[in-house]
Amino acid sequence: MDYQTRLDALVGVSRKLLQQGLPFRVHDESGNSTNQGNFLAFLRWLCHFNDDIKAVMLKNPPKNMKLTSPNIQKDISSAISTEIVNAIIRDIGDSLFAILIDKSCGMSSNEQMAILLCYVDKGHVIKRFVCIVHVTNTKSSSLKLVINDFFSRHGLSISRLQGQAYDEASNMRGEFSGLKTRILNENDSAFYVHCFAHQLQLALVAMAKKHSEIAYLFTMVSNVVNVVGASANRRDMLREKHDDAVFKALNNNELLSGQDLNQETNLK
Repeated sequence: MDYQTRLDALVGVSRKLLQQGLPFRVHDESGNSTNQGNFLAFLRWLCHFNDDIKAVMLKNPPKNMKLTSPNIQKDISSAISTEIVNAIIRDIGDSLFAILIDKSCGMSSNEQMAILLCYVDKGHVIKRFVCIVHVTNTKSSSLKLVINDFFSRHGLSISRLQGQAYDEASNMRGEFSGLKTRILNENDSAFYVHCFAHQLQLALVAMAKKHSEIAYLFTMVSNVVNVVGASANRRDMLREKHDDAVFKALNNNELLSGQDLNQETNLK
C-alpha cells in the first residue's frame, strides 16, 4: 500500500511536469542545494499538503525504495510517453491516416526525425505528434526503416496509409529513391503532398527577393531588432514611446481596450 501511494505521487508529479513542458532536474540535487529541481520541489510541495504521501515519501521510506532517482524519473516519463502514443493508436483504430515527417538538428547537433499522424475523428482533422527519433543519417532508406519500425511496434499497416507530407528535400520527395517513392512502391494510395507551410515560406521568400520594397522592409526590421534588442535602455525607450502612442490612440477612440486587446508584447 505504501509503495502504491509513493508511486501514484511520483507519477502525478511527472505528469504535471510533462504537461507543462518543465525540466525535471538541475545539475545539483544534493541535500545542500538551494534548488533541487522541479521534480523534488513539486514532490515536497505535495507532501506538505498531503499527510498520507508525506508519511511514505522522501526521508521516510527505505533508501532503496525512495523512487526519486534520475533513472526512475526517466522510466516514469517513458511509460507515460508510451501510454500517450498507445492512446493515439487506439483512437485511430482501423481508420485511414496520413503521416507527416520533418527533420531537425537537436541541441547536441544530432539528426532527428519527428513523426506526426493525421487522421479524421468525428468529422474533425486530428494531428498528433507521436515520436522523435535519432537517425544516424538522413538517407531515404534509413528514414524508411525508422517508419517501418514505428509501424511494426504500434500495429499500424502501411495499407491504411493514405497520405504523406514532407518538405522539398530530395531525400524526401525524390522521384526515384526518395522516401515518398519508397512508400508509394508499397502503397500507391499514399498520396504525397508538399507541406503547405513550407510552400508558403518558399513563396514569401521568393516574393521578398523579387520585390525591392519588401526586401528593404525586412532588412530594416532586422536592423531595428538588432539595434534595439542589443540594449535594455533602447528597449525601454521604445516601449515608453509605444505606450504613449497607444495611450493617445485610446483617448481618441482610435483603438479599443479590453481582454486580449493592445496587450504589451516585445519587439520580436
